Amino acid sequence: MNTQTEQVDDLRLVALPTAVNVADMFVRFSLSEWRLRSMQDEAAQTARRLVGAAVEVADQRQPGLLLIRLRLSGSSLVVEVEGSRVALPPELATGRAGLVDLTAGGRLAWCELGLPSGMNASAVPLPRREPRRSPAAERLGDEPDVDPEVIQRILNGLGGGAGRRLD
Repeated sequence: MNTQTEQVDDLRLVALPTAVNVADMFVRFSLSEWRLRSMQDEAAQTARRLVGAAVEVADQRQPGLLLIRLRLSGSSLVVEVEGSRVALPPELATGRAGLVDLTAGGRLAWCELGLPSGMNASAVPLPRREPRRSPAAERLGDEPDVDPEVIQRILNGLGGGAGRRLD
């Protein structure tokens, strides 16, 4: 069995109650891009539980940051939440889930979900992203020509005034 990670997507969040809904949207968006829509509900619910447990144990005066990560590896989708204060919700404690103390500090809570039958991580179609200009930039047309002398004068004017008196 190939357990090499084929695709990763992650998002950093502040450990506040709003992180639960943002994590849900992040998971649904990522799985939509990976064409794993059939897993969206289960994976989003898992992410909500993991992030919710981390928010519950967070210091509300200084909540800290969480990193939610989705990994496609072997025949699984792994949902991970990493932070300085992370807990594993009791409903996920059985099965393919766990809590790990990280060597650099902090903890990692994870839960592994099986991919649809017959599918493995290397067979998941990955998103194709092409560099695009914004619609506003498209309306402007080609990029304008810039005279290097003008740019140099601007840079000199910005940096060259230090130490001189303006009277």
